[in-house]
Amino acid sequence: MEKYALISTIVLGLVLAFAFGYLAHRLKLSPIVGYLMAGVATGPYTPGFVGDTGLALQLAEIGVIFLMFGVGLKFSLQDLWSVRGVALPGALVQMATATALGFGFGQVIGLSAAESAVLGVSLSVASTVVLLRALEERALIKTENGRICVGWLVVEDVAIVLAIVLLPTLVAIGDGAGMSRAAGVQLLETLLKIAAFVALMLVVGSRVFPWLIVLIARTKSRELMGLGTIALALGVAFAAYTLFDASFALGAFLAGVMLNGTAFTHKIAEDSQPLRDTFAVLFFVSVGMLFNPAVLVEQPLQIAVVVAIIILGKGLAALAITTLFKLPLPAGLMIAVALAQIGEFSFVLAGLGRQLGVLGDATYNLILAAAMLSIALNPFLFGLASRLTGNAQKA
Repeated sequence: MEKYALISTIVLGLVLAFAFGYLAHRLKLSPIVGYLMAGVATGPYTPGFVGDTGLALQLAEIGVIFLMFGVGLKFSLQDLWSVRGVALPGALVQMATATALGFGFGQVIGLSAAESAVLGVSLSVASTVVLLRALEERALIKTENGRICVGWLVVEDVAIVLAIVLLPTLVAIGDGAGMSRAAGVQLLETLLKIAAFVALMLVVGSRVFPWLIVLIARTKSRELMGLGTIALALGVAFAAYTLFDASFALGAFLAGVMLNGTAFTHKIAEDSQPLRDTFAVLFFVSVGMLFNPAVLVEQPLQIAVVVAIIILGKGLAALAITTLFKLPLPAGLMIAVALAQIGEFSFVLAGLGRQLGVLGDATYNLILAAAMLSIALNPFLFGLASRLTGNAQKA
């Protein structure tokens, strides 16, 4: 099967993702739980077929590119600005709370400061896919509370993208003798390159990309429109990585932002949705392939603590902020529950930390296990919040 490793990994991954995803849906769980379990079934820690993890990681990278491109297409400065009073401080306070709790727990169980920090930050950002799907299923995405959740999420996404971009440089500095002059110069160079890329995108990309999309649209070819969109997302992501030492994620995100608000934004999102969804599924499958389910038996107490940080720590922080800004209790509970989970960007940051040697396998598996449980519990938390607010209103 080595000759057809790519084909077999994709085929088995997608087939099992469909089967487990359908089963998860029937059990009232998020399909993402099923996709992750499909990865576990094809990974090296379970019997039977073992997919090529090296190829899976590259497929996952493409999945991240399309995920971030999709986030950029939904990123609206106007929507974010309209809820800035709650979303900005709320996201920052919630992220700081989760990071501090995760860091503190890491220190308690004997992790290094760097590993504890990556653990904490990984627990601080909610899943875009899980949250948007939850809001869409409940017809909340266009409501005021939905806009607050999306704005809150955008702030978290931007913060985590910056963390992903800067982590390799910070690790390189940490491996040296502190913040030496050479390390400071290296960090400054990285920041200047990223700033140059962002400026280039804002000045040139904001003008060239919409013009290019209009030019393609005039061909009236759906095929060329879809191909052009995908080529743009992948091309900008690759240019960001090879020319500016930025991440694929940042390049794809900015490519999406530059196309947001154009006359063809909706069509771009609609035409690219199937491919983005497919690679998003492969992303979750590839993450599952790296997960060792033995951690559920070996570290149940640690997993319980991390899940508590995600659900209780993040949830209570969000509820405190919404209460401070005098939002009604039903709205505060809905926002707190919607954000009380972690997902794809936690996987991306944890995977990067693992590749850089900052995060050990045990901590990586701890994050994955907690993420899977928080995603699985999220629909039940929504139901509980609905019942609580319903009973409160009746009383």
